[in-house]
Amino acid sequence: MLRFTILFIVIVITLFALELFKPIQDAVILPFTGFLATISAYIMQLFDKDVIAQADVIRSSANGVAVKIAAGCNGVEAVIVLFAAIFAFPSKFIHKIYGFILGFFGIQILNIVRIISLFYLLQWDKNWFDWFHLYLWQALIIIDALVMWLIWLRYLPKTNEENVATA
Repeated sequence: MLRFTILFIVIVITLFALELFKPIQDAVILPFTGFLATISAYIMQLFDKDVIAQADVIRSSANGVAVKIAAGCNGVEAVIVLFAAIFAFPSKFIHKIYGFILGFFGIQILNIVRIISLFYLLQWDKNWFDWFHLYLWQALIIIDALVMWLIWLRYLPKTNEENVATA
């Protein structure tokens, strides 16, 4: 358990520090955030033709209301926590890869639901938007990372030591 805790902390601190570097922001984080905006707008356009995405901003052409997907709102932090938890835990590398890929998509699917809901909440009522944005959704995204990790743990194959009962 001590090994897991130390590795988890080292990985989280390292990845959070790397995320802050401008070259990584420019090459990875900003394009990814723009991609999230594009995907979210595409989904919304299936039932709302007034939605457009420009870089990391989603806007309604009908009323001008817009949301910007800022740092901390793109799910990257939750993905970092998931990555650290999976890769700090002792298991086969292939299981870590599978767990991370599935967890990444699980977090981002929920994050797209979050982005879409916040876009429409802002059009409806700014106070509700603020409450959902600052309190509910932030907690749910981190909880999603925890749930993805727990599901991954649940489906990890048992090691030989775990299959041997002691008398």
